[in-house]
Amino acid sequence: MSFLRNYLNKIKPNFEPEGKLHAFRSIFDGFETFLYVPNTTARTGVSIHDAIDSKRIMSFVVIALLPALLFGMYNIGYQNALASNIDASFWDMFIFGFLAVMPKIIVSYVVGLGIEFAWAQWKGEEIQEGYLVSGIIIPLIVPVGCPLWMLALACAFSVIFCKEIFGGTGMNIFNPAIAARMFLFFSYPSVMTGDKVWVADSPIWGFGGTPVNGFTGATPLGQMAQGADVPFNMDMVTGLIPGSIGETSVIAIAIGACILLWTGIASWRTMLSVFVGGGVMAAIFEATGMSAMPWWEHFVLGGFAFGAVFMATDPVTSCRTDCGKYIYGFLIGAMAVIIRVMNAGYPEGMMLAIFFGNMFAPTIDHFIVERNISKRLKRGGTK
Repeated sequence: MSFLRNYLNKIKPNFEPEGKLHAFRSIFDGFETFLYVPNTTARTGVSIHDAIDSKRIMSFVVIALLPALLFGMYNIGYQNALASNIDASFWDMFIFGFLAVMPKIIVSYVVGLGIEFAWAQWKGEEIQEGYLVSGIIIPLIVPVGCPLWMLALACAFSVIFCKEIFGGTGMNIFNPAIAARMFLFFSYPSVMTGDKVWVADSPIWGFGGTPVNGFTGATPLGQMAQGADVPFNMDMVTGLIPGSIGETSVIAIAIGACILLWTGIASWRTMLSVFVGGGVMAAIFEATGMSAMPWWEHFVLGGFAFGAVFMATDPVTSCRTDCGKYIYGFLIGAMAVIIRVMNAGYPEGMMLAIFFGNMFAPTIDHFIVERNISKRLKRGGTK
């Protein structure tokens, strides 16, 4: 790696303010700081020192997402083989899913990072690293049948209108991945819901099989919304069911949750309160006879677990205060179950709940801070 470091040091003067390639300074700085931790420190003003920078935080989140991503690739091949009635091997199914998912990841990063790079050059600022996570989450929360051009539009919308216009990473109000999914759902609902969007409609790669065009395979939540009785089975936990690419396997998501909690990147208060809020509301609906689904079954279906672990815990768009995290998470979990039970036309609910949670997070923090200030003033005898 010393060769790469020496090469970067050699060409760096070309990107300095007086260099011949100074117009691309932001791009060079982005690549250099992605490969190496900057060795410069602040010399004036107040600074907060930490053992990890934002790029390394994003890298840990990407690592935590890998189990869900890899299982999602396998499940895509498995669902195709099941629909085609083919006896496929593990590697055949995984390779098929890999080839189906990688174009989506590539499009997501090319479009999103391309806009980030262009924006940084235009503003003369450093390239921000927030899209490293959004770029992999967005493909994981869409059906495998989502066309690439739609995904590109959603990525562009989320980066421009839900991130950059607010000031970039750390300033956005809404989670960019949530915004991308909301854009797709309300603009192209037939691609995001229904019975025909969850199974890849081509033969398994590498061997024969019949195309599955027109194959209908609703998710368990979709079947329940239509009034069907869907008994619990272990496939709901392992993830061998139709659904968005990275949202089906509770086991893979749990591995990612352990990584995020062990590294201290995600807040256990937010994560726990999402499940508590969802469980309490689901138990109320079950006790009143408004829903026949057991309260705990909501956790293993749809995007509930994925949203609670990877999206509700986003440190930028969630609450910052400890008490606020409990309220914020509880609100998201309860709202997700309310949407699922009360609106049969929108059986998922989790992403919309997080969207509204992002909206109320600043208000929740504001009231918590004001309450703390009022208590301290009373303790000090100040009116």
